[in-house]
Amino acid sequence: MTVIEEGTGQKKVWQIVGEPEADAHKGKISVTSPIARALIGKTKGATVEVEAPSSAKVYKVRQVEWA
Repeated sequence: MTVIEEGTGQKKVWQIVGEPEADAHKGKISVTSPIARALIGKTKGATVEVEAPSSAKVYKVRQVEWA
């Protein structure tokens, strides 16, 4: 999934995986993470707000791919 962080315009590419495979440094986030839970089921063009421990972040979904 490719998203753009609103406010910064920073592009992020994440693959949602099971907990054993998660490695944030490689762009693989756990299906149980707050970001993944917010993104699951979203389609291109959707806006998603994620409550992170430090602050809320808003992302716009740019692309969804199934691996």
